[in-house]
Amino acid sequence: MTTEAGTLLSKTELFGGLDEPAVRRISDRARTRTYSKGQLIFHEGDLAASLFVMVEGLVKVFVTSDQGDAMTLVTLRPPDMFGELSLLDGGPRSASAEAVETTRVIELGRDTFFAILNENPQLAEALLRTMGTALRRLTETAADLVFLDLHGRVAKLLVGMADERGIQSPQGIELDLQLTQTDLASMVGGSRQSVNQILRSFERRGYLDVEGRKMIVKQVELLRRRAGL
Repeated sequence: MTTEAGTLLSKTELFGGLDEPAVRRISDRARTRTYSKGQLIFHEGDLAASLFVMVEGLVKVFVTSDQGDAMTLVTLRPPDMFGELSLLDGGPRSASAEAVETTRVIELGRDTFFAILNENPQLAEALLRTMGTALRRLTETAADLVFLDLHGRVAKLLVGMADERGIQSPQGIELDLQLTQTDLASMVGGSRQSVNQILRSFERRGYLDVEGRKMIVKQVELLRRRAGL
């Protein structure tokens, strides 16, 4: 576990600037946990005790209204990190995290994290960068909800996924989303029915082909234009 944990930690924005012995000491204090598909890793409002680094799988981070409506803030893949905000301020979790597929993570407890921070003061700068990245992402999401219509938000989401995890093929950019249309809808602030209609309209225009949870993006530049990028 130590070698695997060290390799993953060294790829993260937070721990990537540390030397190998420091990463090894951190990995020695880490634990690995496995979550099955649909299992909550933590719930909004829980007291924070640790942060997590993705080893394998897919995690969605989401908030829920009093009426039970959910909005997905972000989906995460290795070597993404999550859960650090509540760890820092000692407050409750501001969102929930759920395994979308079988997921394995490295867990660092709060006491361990702050001990590491004291031993490696340079982590403070990396921590600020990490929090700044998260804040920019949330600001962009909020702006999209205000300034982009639903078609634009769906197009922007698909372009981002194509850039981040798409596989180039002769037919176009292949996406194995591992997400339901309900998940996609919660990521763009729409209903499942509306997102389904938008995907079908994009398909009719030749932008993409949809096959269940798999998709081939055929005209990514047209999607970029629709998203205002």
